[in-house]
Amino acid sequence: MKKLLVLFLLCSATATFAQQTETQTHQFAITGKVKIGSIITMDSLNSFPLKTIGNIKVTDHLGTFKHQDDQLKGVLLKDILSHSQWLLTPHLLSSMYFTCIGADGYKVVYSWNELFNTEIGDNVYILMEKNGIKADKLPSSIQMVSMLDYKTGRRYLHNLDKIVVSIAE
Repeated sequence: MKKLLVLFLLCSATATFAQQTETQTHQFAITGKVKIGSIITMDSLNSFPLKTIGNIKVTDHLGTFKHQDDQLKGVLLKDILSHSQWLLTPHLLSSMYFTCIGADGYKVVYSWNELFNTEIGDNVYILMEKNGIKADKLPSSIQMVSMLDYKTGRRYLHNLDKIVVSIAE
């Protein structure tokens, strides 16, 4: 019984340590149903229009306040995605979705309609500055946020690694 308890405590400590370790990203890939995959770097992000976003209260899945981020500036995700050429015909746009994946495996999903056919798309950003600090100086350098979500922490992604373009089957 003691051996089992020690093993459990070791596994718990290892899992906790793994969750706290962040892999900082400085670029992300766009792959999947695209004619040509692309790599978006911090330098290439600087070529897109920068928008002043304001502040956000970050909440968990229950709506409980976690923290606030101030002085956000970012680039619209749809501006970046609009440079990709899709491997589909226009009538399939309504079945297209984007899986945004962090370096830790965390996933956030947006539909094509959500980004390109609603107000939400005008409020989903790749952050370029937060709390007065440029993105490349932050521990989680490439972050995404959906400013219109009610529970803002659910789609607040850190260390974006790739975006996979898919079609719902």
